[in-house]
Amino acid sequence: MRPCRRLFLHLPCLLAVTGVGAGLLVTGCGVREEMCLPGHYQVLAVNDFGGDCIRDGEEPPAGWARYPKGKVPRYVGDEWDRYWSTRTLDENGRIVALPN
Repeated sequence: MRPCRRLFLHLPCLLAVTGVGAGLLVTGCGVREEMCLPGHYQVLAVNDFGGDCIRDGEEPPAGWARYPKGKVPRYVGDEWDRYWSTRTLDENGRIVALPN
């Protein structure tokens, strides 16, 4: 079999592999990193920057609070993760700007 004919037989496979590779590069693989492991929920530092994950069923320790309902970040870099990067909760549960 001539070399050109062999290449022609493998061309559909080569195109498919190239297309998949290009798709992964363009989309960044589409992987979204969750904030907490399964069985855990996120808490926010009160009057401070930062967050942590607590086991489901446990209450947040002193100095930590649950995020307000509907404003919980789920993935790294999502809308609420960016929102809370400049805000926190005060000791009364009000949303305030992060202290300098």
